[in-house]
Amino acid sequence: MPLPTHSHAASPLAATAPSTPLGPFEDTAVTWTTWVTLMGFVGVIALALLAAGPVARRIGSDTLAAVTVRLSRAAVVLGLLAVPAVLTSLAHEAAADRAGKSGQAGYDYGAAWNALFDGTNAGRLSGLEVTLVLVGAVLVAPLAVRRVAASPARPWLLSLGLGAGAIALGTTKFPDEVPADWGRTTFETGMWMLHLLGGAVWLGGLAGLALLASSRVVVPADRGAFWSPVIRRFSAAAMSCVAAVALSGLFLYWEHVDGPSQLLSTMYGRVLGVKILIFGTLLLLGVFNQFWLHPQVDALRAAGDERPLRTLLVREFPLVVTAEALLGAALLFVAPFLHGSARNQAFQADAAQHSTVGLDDLPRLPDKEVTLSTWEWGTAETLAVIAVMLGGYWISGLLARRRTAVAATGHPDGLAQA
Repeated sequence: MPLPTHSHAASPLAATAPSTPLGPFEDTAVTWTTWVTLMGFVGVIALALLAAGPVARRIGSDTLAAVTVRLSRAAVVLGLLAVPAVLTSLAHEAAADRAGKSGQAGYDYGAAWNALFDGTNAGRLSGLEVTLVLVGAVLVAPLAVRRVAASPARPWLLSLGLGAGAIALGTTKFPDEVPADWGRTTFETGMWMLHLLGGAVWLGGLAGLALLASSRVVVPADRGAFWSPVIRRFSAAAMSCVAAVALSGLFLYWEHVDGPSQLLSTMYGRVLGVKILIFGTLLLLGVFNQFWLHPQVDALRAAGDERPLRTLLVREFPLVVTAEALLGAALLFVAPFLHGSARNQAFQADAAQHSTVGLDDLPRLPDKEVTLSTWEWGTAETLAVIAVMLGGYWISGLLARRRTAVAATGHPDGLAQA
């Protein structure tokens, strides 16, 4: 999207440029716990419903039950942990408001509890966040029992639990005031939903895959038939999520950053730069999975268990997935440090050099205006991201089919030649 420049009228007085602190580590840790539990809950259920479950069902009821039980138990734990995590975040905010910015905030759980459904829009959203994630955990809880895990109720319980968790996650970014501009607010909220839900399905699914790979719930005889299609199904979902995160991230970048220089000159930009580096590393690992690991797994399935690469892949796959899951957790840890906007931080730093106004009274830039050029750039970016994702998925599938065909010929060095 176009990155407009701004000219600012300087104030006649002078002062030092304000520094923008990262904020207390405690605040970030509390926020991180909330994000990890909510997004993990959504992602693990999505993995069970969309990727692991359908493949396990084709193998047999025992495999379906084992996979569903393991993922459902993890989802229930995450959902139950999300409730105190959200309440702790609300308690910390309530105590901070009472103590002021300079005091020791602590935690006011009584105020947090009373704020739920207190009649305000913020209270309703907080109440829905706590209630819906708890309802989602209760809905998924029966699937933690093997007798229910392979029953016809399985997809219904997972779907309802996923819906409850997705709405609970969405309440964190729903507007708590009547917007002045419904069109812009609706679009911004939609972008945040793409960002959060895409990240939840992608990163939470990675955590679920790491759990399944490390616990080895699938018996050795069925692992070839299980992992290859699961990886391909999750890969398709993950690539869609990456596209959603990338597109929404481009919009948020356009909204809060006025150019690449602000990635170095402002605290918001530097934190965003770290986030982009972690995201880029995750993408590189995804490329490795998509163009090397996934096709090799497909080839192994065709070649049989005697292939020498089998041991390598069995060791390497859990390692790569676990590394991706840990990087995803690091990405969520960095996100809460993003305070304000790089645009305003740069503008206020410039204004403070010519003014003695207190830091809290410095002027702020208005929101960027959406123009025809904005929509043109946004449309071009959307088409480019979709084309890259579809092209990558098609090429990786082509590689997988070629390696499978070579492996099926029975040549000892078939996989290396492919």
